[in-house]
Amino acid sequence: MSDSSSGLLIAKSDLPLYLLPAMSNRHGLIAGATGTGKTVSLQVIAEQFSRIGVPVFMADVKGDLSGISQPGTEKPKIAERIKHLDLKDFTFHGSPVTFWDVFGEQGHPIRATISEMGPLLLGRLLNLNDTQEGVLTMVFRIADDNGLLLLDLKDLREMLRHVGDNASQYKTQYGNISAASVGAIQRGLLTLEEQGGTQFFGEPVLDLDDLMQTDGDGRGMVNILAADRLLLKPKIYATFLLWMLAELFERLPEVGDPDKPKLVFFFDEAHLLFADAPKPLLEKIEQVVRLVRSKGVGVYFITQNPLDVPNIVLGQLGNRVQHALRAFTPRDQEAVLAAAKTFRLNPAFKVETAITELAVGEALVSFLEVKGTPGIVQRAIVLPPHGQIGPITPEQRQSIVKSSALAGHYEATVDRESAYEHLRARADAAAQAPAEPARLPREKRSETGKIISAMAQSAMRAAGTQIGRQIMRGVLGSIFGGKR
Repeated sequence: MSDSSSGLLIAKSDLPLYLLPAMSNRHGLIAGATGTGKTVSLQVIAEQFSRIGVPVFMADVKGDLSGISQPGTEKPKIAERIKHLDLKDFTFHGSPVTFWDVFGEQGHPIRATISEMGPLLLGRLLNLNDTQEGVLTMVFRIADDNGLLLLDLKDLREMLRHVGDNASQYKTQYGNISAASVGAIQRGLLTLEEQGGTQFFGEPVLDLDDLMQTDGDGRGMVNILAADRLLLKPKIYATFLLWMLAELFERLPEVGDPDKPKLVFFFDEAHLLFADAPKPLLEKIEQVVRLVRSKGVGVYFITQNPLDVPNIVLGQLGNRVQHALRAFTPRDQEAVLAAAKTFRLNPAFKVETAITELAVGEALVSFLEVKGTPGIVQRAIVLPPHGQIGPITPEQRQSIVKSSALAGHYEATVDRESAYEHLRARADAAAQAPAEPARLPREKRSETGKIISAMAQSAMRAAGTQIGRQIMRGVLGSIFGGKR
């Protein structure tokens, strides 16, 4: 809680409850059963961040969040809540929005390169076992060592073919490269291609600066990712958002605890991030969540059940909005007790009982105080949003996309010379001169290095600097043996 001059008003009990901007990069949790008001709470918090100039990124998994771009209307329930909370100066207005879509249909396309995704996250997308992931890591390492850019799926397919055909040449330096593992990875890539991988992997890649913009009035841009189709492939959805977090961690400078976040990242359907994740990946997720705070990025997880979030991550989520939970099964009862234990108790009521009694739009709220200590939990009513509740029309969406400052910037794909072109040229040359060694000769590597130098800025975004990219893979645990 704080005074109105320094906080974001989110809910009201006997007293107003404010989320402190200076404590907002210490992450948060919005939890509750289906239909209890999580989406509205998310929208209210996003609007408040936008109002003070903080950009927001969130995935719209149900198609409901696009309404934030339009002014709301005084429907009976909204009018009742405004009156009940005594919101005298309440006005309806929309927020500045940029729409994104991996498939490029409901917003500007978002793309990443194969190199930026890295072998650990790509291995999870492909559902590889440890042996296959090890081979994929070797392939990335060989590409790095030879200055070959892995930008899209055809680059990786060609790199796999080259390494598989020349496994004996690489065995001494990199270890055994199983033909069966190469085949399994290739089959996984075909499946990924059918699920939209061709559209996602490539250039131009997303410039993170485009997520951290303000409009002419100084309001933070609300970036909305259309995730309804993406959610049908939950592993791709979770891995994509984890990649975005990793990129933010890598590229943003250390800022400590700023007066307000540089960006707030909402991770809806958070259980998908942790489902079936092996222990090493969970440890890296925890590490990235913990460290990204120092980059001025706040991460807010939205999930039905607090038990969906591992304790080691849950302990870092200092700002809490807990909507109603049901207690029909033993696991439900366990979730209620677990949620109750995470709050700083209020002697005025029994938390575990209140969690099951909350009405729609009501929540148990605890925000961090000035010194970073959790506030005493309060039973409160979340404010109504200023924007429209529910989706906008396809025509309204397309109008916003076309009038965006980014219109036309990401729509056309770029296919520049990378690993595929180099290796195909190498294979053609080898077919004409069979005696030529399979490995890239030193002079060819030198020529590749010159090409990369000439395209320094673009190559840095596509493959990362040799040191920076490998450090990032070390942070995510995807280069065995740690950082170089």
